Amino acid sequence: MAKTETKACGKTTEVYSRIVGYFRPVSNWNKGKQQEFADRKTYEVAK
Repeated sequence: MAKTETKACGKTTEVYSRIVGYFRPVSNWNKGKQQEFADRKTYEVAK
């Protein structure tokens, strides 16, 4: 859940996100916060 495979090269990378003012690896979060992160939706804003 906290790692993702890149589309360009197929390598697995660690996912970081900002929580309470600093960046932390999502894999270090508790299970509840990891699930909240997984449930997030991403949006692209047209220029």
